[in-house]
Amino acid sequence: MTSSILWYATRGAGAVSLILLSSVVALGILSALRWRATAWPRFLTVGLHRNLALLSVVFLALHIVTAVVDPYTSLGWAAALVPFSSYYRTFWLGLGVVAVDLFVALLLTSLLRRAIGPRTWRLVHWVAYACWPVAMAHSLGTGTDTRSWMLVIYLVCVAMVLTAVAARLIGSRRPQSPPAPITPRPASPAPAWSGVSGTRSDKASKW
Repeated sequence: MTSSILWYATRGAGAVSLILLSSVVALGILSALRWRATAWPRFLTVGLHRNLALLSVVFLALHIVTAVVDPYTSLGWAAALVPFSSYYRTFWLGLGVVAVDLFVALLLTSLLRRAIGPRTWRLVHWVAYACWPVAMAHSLGTGTDTRSWMLVIYLVCVAMVLTAVAARLIGSRRPQSPPAPITPRPASPAPAWSGVSGTRSDKASKW
């Protein structure tokens, strides 16, 4: 009974983690495009991207812990931390550990963006985007229900990321409109002053 509950918890947390990770990747691509709409300003995309990334950490931790403590597999913490060290489905579980490591690097560099500089942050971000296909391969390789409800989740996740990538490619090829010319503001007329310092002329102010 306990093992069955842990199995469902592991699969459920893994599925939610995959959905959240796909959303984070898609929003990250849209953020790079500086996409916004009248009813959806850009800061909402950035804020949602950050909050979903933090929420995915919770479900990812739940996915890892329930998989480790499940007596059916008896993975142990070494298998969850060291890639390709598990006796159970070594390659596919190893891909999962690699995806976790890349995702952790993504989060840490985002938190330390000011300290490491934008160039390093951008480089690590591009490399860490590989965590999504690696996580997808891990889920396909270790999943035992790829022909049921998980198949729908896989299709939705792939559709989200591919749509964002297509928008990125289309947006990068679209010519940018030149910035609108800045109309100089007319200067206000200066008050007329008399020759005596600090006093206005009679024509300027009649008192």
